[in-house]
Amino acid sequence: MPDSLPTPATQADRTAFFISDGTGITAEAFGHSILTQFNLRFRQIRLPFVDTLDKAHEAVQKVNHAYATDGKRPIVFSTLVKPELAAVVRQSQGLQMDLIQTFVAPLEQELGIKATHTVGRSHTIADSVEYNRRIDAINFSLAHDDGQSNLNLEAADVILVGVSRSGKTPTSLYLAMQYGVKAANYPLIPDDFERGKFPPELQTHKTKIFGLSIAPDRLSEVRNERRPGSKYASLENCRYEVNEAEKMMHKEGIRWMSSTAKSIEEIATLILQEIRPDKQTYS
Repeated sequence: MPDSLPTPATQADRTAFFISDGTGITAEAFGHSILTQFNLRFRQIRLPFVDTLDKAHEAVQKVNHAYATDGKRPIVFSTLVKPELAAVVRQSQGLQMDLIQTFVAPLEQELGIKATHTVGRSHTIADSVEYNRRIDAINFSLAHDDGQSNLNLEAADVILVGVSRSGKTPTSLYLAMQYGVKAANYPLIPDDFERGKFPPELQTHKTKIFGLSIAPDRLSEVRNERRPGSKYASLENCRYEVNEAEKMMHKEGIRWMSSTAKSIEEIATLILQEIRPDKQTYS
């Protein structure tokens, strides 16, 4: 658990906590899906491995501190399996969204049996081959992020292309972590636009290429968060790059989509529907 309390929200409308006695990935994924339904900015804080009463009380302090700082109740998504830990967290000054209580209790009644209430059961590594496949995919995606390497592209399941900050890196890593997909990604830059085609190292793998685009105004917002006031982030430059990138995608005849109003989960699902690596079937 971090020693410091959450810092005050800056540009966020509300604070959301994801509290778990495991990694917190399930709580965060479910909570994020819910929060995206609201046109608000949420400062999102994951508190994993809350597996003792002391840690549960620390989590309550963080939630209450956020409430005192923001002046608004934080949203608390919880997947605490142990009832005694969940009871402590429910005492916090946040709006409680207890995923275990919401779904497990009705199922216990319907099925006529008690749940095991075993911590970490959803992330048990039952299949070491599957686990190793995901680790290999993550390493591959990291090595081939942002055009760092063109080596071994024949091993890629998919190659994402698009302008800088269109969502390629988070999508690549999500595909690797969740599905074991070896995803490389390549940023389209002015040199590519001048050539009017993909670089030679990608030409031989066109069947694996999938393009991501983004609305110019949204791209300008994202880039201004990183490099405010720069030509790189200017709306005029963003319009130019997006227009050239989309023209190139049409010319090259590759599949592509806009990431503007889609979550990483939605983008990844649409890519998997379009490009199905022979090595894996997705359900």
